[in-house]
Amino acid sequence: MPDRSPMDTLPAFAALNDLARHPLDLTVPGALSPARIRTMVCQGGGCAIHYATQRVDDIVLDRLQELADQSGAVEQFLAMKQGAIANRIDGHDSENRQVLHTATRDLFTATPHEPAATAQARREVERLTAFLADLDSGRLAAPDGNTFTDLVNIGIGGSDLGPRAVYLALQAFSRPGRKVHFIANVDPDDAAAVLAPLDLSRTLVNVVSKSGSTLETLTNEELARAAFRAAGLDPRQHFLAVTGEHSPMDNPDHYLRAFHMFDYIGGRYSTTSMVGGVMLGFALGMENFMELLRGAHVMDRSAENRELRHNPALLLALLGIWNRNFLGHETLAILPYSQALHRFTAHLQQCDMESNGKSITRQGAAVGYRTGPIVWGEAGTNGQHAFYQLIHQGTTTVPVEFIGFRQCQYGRDLTVQATTSQEKLVANLLAQSLALAVGQPHANPNKRFPGNRPNTLILADRLTPATMGGLLALYENKVALQGFVWNINSFDQEGVQLGKVLANRLLDHFAGRRLDPAYDGGAKDPMGWALLETAGLLTRPVTKRPHP
Repeated sequence: MPDRSPMDTLPAFAALNDLARHPLDLTVPGALSPARIRTMVCQGGGCAIHYATQRVDDIVLDRLQELADQSGAVEQFLAMKQGAIANRIDGHDSENRQVLHTATRDLFTATPHEPAATAQARREVERLTAFLADLDSGRLAAPDGNTFTDLVNIGIGGSDLGPRAVYLALQAFSRPGRKVHFIANVDPDDAAAVLAPLDLSRTLVNVVSKSGSTLETLTNEELARAAFRAAGLDPRQHFLAVTGEHSPMDNPDHYLRAFHMFDYIGGRYSTTSMVGGVMLGFALGMENFMELLRGAHVMDRSAENRELRHNPALLLALLGIWNRNFLGHETLAILPYSQALHRFTAHLQQCDMESNGKSITRQGAAVGYRTGPIVWGEAGTNGQHAFYQLIHQGTTTVPVEFIGFRQCQYGRDLTVQATTSQEKLVANLLAQSLALAVGQPHANPNKRFPGNRPNTLILADRLTPATMGGLLALYENKVALQGFVWNINSFDQEGVQLGKVLANRLLDHFAGRRLDPAYDGGAKDPMGWALLETAGLLTRPVTKRPHP
């Protein structure tokens, strides 16, 4: 991966700063014309990006194109896909790894010399296909001979958020008699609530941890194993692992099957690997999982286009940079008008904020400009009755990315008052986009809407496995391309480590006190000891409470 310059040293940066002093006013009569709405559309990967309601014109788009060119954003994306060491900080200790999550969906590209990462992905897909065939045929069954009907996915962070969001998005395509449940939080009530209603004799448990040492995941795994043993069941006949090769979890004595993930795939980019594949294959069937990969692959290919107006991910990335760095907006609301996507924004929070919540360049210097925004959101139309008041009339301008579909998933709808529910949903989506952009003048200040609230509309025909794969890749690629322009490392997450280290110190105190009543860790760690004493956590005896 070639060295790149900080964004504020690029010639286009100064030009964009000048343009941002007088951005396009969307509230001027005729500014949002039918011609502009028809023209400002970028197609790719099964999605159409409508951006007429952003505060950009052709001059701004041309300068944003120059910023993308001068930063080498697409060239760096291509180098990443081809195996360059993209996860690194020059001259400093770092993970120093390739970034090859796109290789898991390159299975559809015929090549005489398949890259090693794609060959590994193909091998895991073949192993998963064989495993699912054994389940379907009954060659692999519950100890009593019945089929497995449920799967509990145990993981946290990237091992939970993306897979969970995609499963919930595609439940309309679930196989009959198959359900998936999720345990992520180390809160024991999470595991207890998920496990209690299940017939464990017909349940598989999929434990996901690349290192095989994630504390929350291992703790929840032990809770689940204890539940199986209490039911008179052998956990080894029910537990699966998705982990790194040769990790502590890569152990056939403890797991019915183990599937592999690789260190060149970061957790938040791992849904299209076995991290999502085992659970999604069980729930949706292998054909639908492959359609997810196919949709992601098509969007990956569209991200290779150097032309901003013909590359959906690059366009979203540069519009985001325009809003963040030049118009000064701190947050981004991602609002899907689809109940099926009600956990997708939670995944995108991690994908974006863990990737681009960085304050140093890839050379270890402090950045002199803003990087990743605060990402938040909720499904529409529910959000309209919650926080849209602030988006429309608050003192903070919140850029929005709307996601919508022309057709519903299930095909079950009714005409009520001469319109269908899907038509009502889409009408609300379009109306919100328009209202944010143009606002409403009014003599009564309480009814005045200022407008000029930038937003983008992402539209597709229907939420299918292929469309979901495209949306997933669209945002993954957007985030990576923004990182390349900002000259930051979007692929590590040092920011989550310090809290883990301090938590382990406090847990050492818990363990020490439990094992030795005379234990006094105050001399070794006075601050941690004082914190626990203040909370009363070292003086209260640990007791077992009866099940409610």
